[in-house]
Amino acid sequence: MDITSAVHTLTQSANTLFILLGAIMVLAMHAGFAFLEVGTVRHKNQVNALVKIMTDFGVSAVVYFFFGYYIAYGNHFMASASELTANSGYELVKFFFLMTFAAAIPAIVSGGIAERARFYPMLIASGLIVGVVYPFFEGIIWNGNYGFQGWLENQFGASFHDFAGSVVVHAVGGWVALAAILLLGARKGRYRNGKVVAFAPSNIPFLALGAWILTVGWFGFNVMSAQTLDGISGLVAVNSLMAMVGGVLVSMVLGRKDPGFIHNGPLAGLVAVCAGSDLMHPVGALITGGIAGAIFVYLFEWAQAKIERLDDVLGVWPLHGVCGVWGGLAAGIFGQEALGGLGGVSLMAQIIGSVAGIVIAFVGGLLVYGIINAVTGLRLSEEEEFNGADLAIHRIGATAIE
Repeated sequence: MDITSAVHTLTQSANTLFILLGAIMVLAMHAGFAFLEVGTVRHKNQVNALVKIMTDFGVSAVVYFFFGYYIAYGNHFMASASELTANSGYELVKFFFLMTFAAAIPAIVSGGIAERARFYPMLIASGLIVGVVYPFFEGIIWNGNYGFQGWLENQFGASFHDFAGSVVVHAVGGWVALAAILLLGARKGRYRNGKVVAFAPSNIPFLALGAWILTVGWFGFNVMSAQTLDGISGLVAVNSLMAMVGGVLVSMVLGRKDPGFIHNGPLAGLVAVCAGSDLMHPVGALITGGIAGAIFVYLFEWAQAKIERLDDVLGVWPLHGVCGVWGGLAAGIFGQEALGGLGGVSLMAQIIGSVAGIVIAFVGGLLVYGIINAVTGLRLSEEEEFNGADLAIHRIGATAIE
């Protein structure tokens, strides 16, 4: 019995350490979100980009601790510390890991609404999204809430499969962002006589740094979604790698060597492979990532040129929203045994689950941002926007003016 107990304790401790390392890697990804936005926005909005990511994370942690995690999983932390540290505190670090996923939602939104949004109204919206909207869908998919997954399995032989969040995290973030972007409208001067005016990124090295930080952290995001050591899979790691490089190469060709496209290409591929990274053959992952790179380049250019109200600064709707949905569908395609996958997945279940994610995210985003817009307004004044969010909101610029 002593040996059995010791092995059990060691296993619990190892699993706790494993998921803790994953949480730390995903936490580091938020620096990637920050620098990707800092490098993309104009110089007068760099401070605001950094502050938004940090404060959104703080709000996300608090609301997910008190509300979101309970809505999704039915567990809370209003117990004694001795109870919370049972099983080496595994439930606590599981919360930490999943909270870093939840906090990615406002980080995604931040890139879409950059340069013209008010500070506190958007922070309140972030709290409502992370505290209610996101965990509602998260619980449906990852905890089987409300019987949706059971219904899919009865109807189509398999539930909706989203191993690491192509739809649950990324598509939800992208479609929530779309709602906010449409309500805010385009930045002043972005369109002239019906044609888009290019706003050049302020710092390509920062943009590239953000992309690299996100890419490295993504291997914690995907591989450690197993949540226990016995579930870890080298297939997830290699599939993530192949999807990443697929996104890079296709975005390089279709994006005509543009550094913005090239550095978002790996992110598009990684977004898309999250759902089926534990099922696909590496060749399927490569194709999935390549298609995601094409989706991002073409859809970003089309949306910016054709829809004036859809002024999506970092392209988060095509990158996370649409590539995330593609990832949900790709799991149902390349996860099939006939295409070298492990099987156990239904394309129809993937379609229905992905559509459900779109609807909940977009409608939830419209409700949250629409109500706040009606009560307090979401957008900076024209003068504040002209001066830049750094001076208008934070009273300081990114660099000293001598």
